[in-house]
Amino acid sequence: MKKLISLGILCTLIICSCSQTETIKDTTNNTEKVKSNFNFQTETFADLKILRYQVPGFEKLSRQQQKLVYYLSEAGYAGRDIIWDQNYRHNLSIRRALEKIINEWDGNRNTLNWDNFMTYTKRVWFSNGIHHHYSMDKFTPEFSEYYFTGLMKAVGASLNDEALKAMFDPTFDAKKVNLDPSKGLVLGSAVNFYDPDINESEVDAYFTSIKDSETNEPVSYGINSKLIRGKEGIEEKVYKLKGMYGEAIAEIIGWLEKAISVAENQAQAYALKLLVEYYKTGDLKTWDAYNIAWVNATKGDIDYINSFIEVYNDPKGYTGSFESIVEITDFEASAQMKVLSDNAQWFEDNSSIMEEHKKKKITGISYKVISVASESGDASPSTPIGVNLPNANWIRANHGSKSVSIGNIVYAYAQAGGKGMLEEFCHDNEEIERAKTHSKLAGKLHTALHEVLGHASGQLNPGVGTPKETVKSYASTLEEGRADLVALYYIMDEKLIELGLMESLETGKAEYDSYIRNGLMVQMQRLEPGADVEESHMRNRQWVSAWAFERGMEENVISKVMKDGKTYFEINDYKKLQSIFGELLREVQRIKSAGDYEACQALVEGYGVKVDQNLHKEVLARVKKLNIAPYGGFINPKMVPTKDNTGQIVSIEMTYPDDFTAQMLDYAKRYSFLPDYN
Repeated sequence: MKKLISLGILCTLIICSCSQTETIKDTTNNTEKVKSNFNFQTETFADLKILRYQVPGFEKLSRQQQKLVYYLSEAGYAGRDIIWDQNYRHNLSIRRALEKIINEWDGNRNTLNWDNFMTYTKRVWFSNGIHHHYSMDKFTPEFSEYYFTGLMKAVGASLNDEALKAMFDPTFDAKKVNLDPSKGLVLGSAVNFYDPDINESEVDAYFTSIKDSETNEPVSYGINSKLIRGKEGIEEKVYKLKGMYGEAIAEIIGWLEKAISVAENQAQAYALKLLVEYYKTGDLKTWDAYNIAWVNATKGDIDYINSFIEVYNDPKGYTGSFESIVEITDFEASAQMKVLSDNAQWFEDNSSIMEEHKKKKITGISYKVISVASESGDASPSTPIGVNLPNANWIRANHGSKSVSIGNIVYAYAQAGGKGMLEEFCHDNEEIERAKTHSKLAGKLHTALHEVLGHASGQLNPGVGTPKETVKSYASTLEEGRADLVALYYIMDEKLIELGLMESLETGKAEYDSYIRNGLMVQMQRLEPGADVEESHMRNRQWVSAWAFERGMEENVISKVMKDGKTYFEINDYKKLQSIFGELLREVQRIKSAGDYEACQALVEGYGVKVDQNLHKEVLARVKKLNIAPYGGFINPKMVPTKDNTGQIVSIEMTYPDDFTAQMLDYAKRYSFLPDYN
């Protein structure tokens, strides 16, 4: 899945919620659409802040449409257990032990141990498991194993020895996803996509043995399965109704069938029927047929994402994590941004990439601004701000793609923003004022350019395999960096002014300021002291920024400035920086098109992994005094149906819970369909 993570591109937006002048109307600020006096942030703990979002427009939907949103949302929640098990084999048993303690323990809850226990539990809830959602490092409990086993004994809970070891031994299954090839991508990763003793060479050999190298329309090998060691060797355990995760999939299917009964149109119903068939059979050709039907179902107010999609959690890039997003179209904002998809061919033709890597015909790009009504699985509580699907290159080339920007999430982040980051990390007042005036629009445009143009651009050389086959563990960071570079290259182009998307290049300058400031410095706040950069999006922001900084040294395009003992980065020549971004885009597209592993490895490892430890210490110290949590995620709204005496839904009320713990316990009660081990 081509997914834009919120804490990257929107760094400036999240930390500053000022009034701004912009060309695109911010429809989410319409007082007719949102509730006044709404509390967007509810609590903070560890490195996290818990937020809420509103769903403008839900009350204006017809009863049938509201039912569709409700049924699709329930289908998403029904699969919630799946992401927990996918993230780590012991997650469900650990989660249930934690929840049993919270529900039943009647001892003293006013102690430091209990506070630390609750913080640990909330972190586990937030990350859908015992590993950090972003750094992938395992959480370290700040309470003893003795205290925890005492809690379990008091309520009659239990864990097996390996699950206890997973919680309290810091070296055991320490990394959810390991991207360091020297440590073994598969054996070094705790994710539950492979039996614990299967190694990378066995994974490669298996998929090589089943791959059809003659077709130009390959299926998505491994997208819906776990590799296990069977009696005859390595084999797939498929996610389907009568296969792995079948208990949860049965519930998903039930809700999807209800959704089919209230679909807005035939195209939407047909896609949903194919999705149900795919869940029943696990057939990958049905998955392709579904994606084609889903891409072509562009009419209606409601859309959705539901299945095994995101491959970033697989160190080999094959298996998709379960996720669900239910969407309501913001037609006014979508109409304003439609100009990008309408002009996609112009942007492709005028790109800095080599002519042989340009698509001669951009097909079927659909772009919308949407409001999410619910999120589940890998999309919750931490959520993207933009999504572009499907993944398969041949489907995108032949049938098109759908891109969305999630307007109500962006708005909620802005309303809950902290204060002081601009003043702390901007070099001067000019940069601060530019950010306050233009950063909101700049962030929106970057998201749109990244999703609509970035992921749709470029093509592979004939005969070259997919990036997960050619550049392997670097595929995700290469693709996200490539899409970022498309956005960066064009956000300083007069064409955006001509199209009416912005009033001046000051918007582009604000985005350049933010991107360089974040990529070279501010995002380090998310790393533990001494850590390398491992998350794919963080890597791509660093290697893009660091390569550009080095490339422009001779002409002083970007200055590293010391002032009052603090480090700042100042852009001196924005147009030259645009040219540098264009150079890098050309090379990154060449790497992807040619499948050049050595060049990709040199780029990512040389610029995107290591950090300046002295600068890192400085950033941590400067951020600490501001008391701003670097990560945010959301409590979902809750839809409450009212039924008549025949059991038929007559109305649905959208409510907005504000207690993260209560929602997690409620979800555990209503949507636990899988056994502890699967």
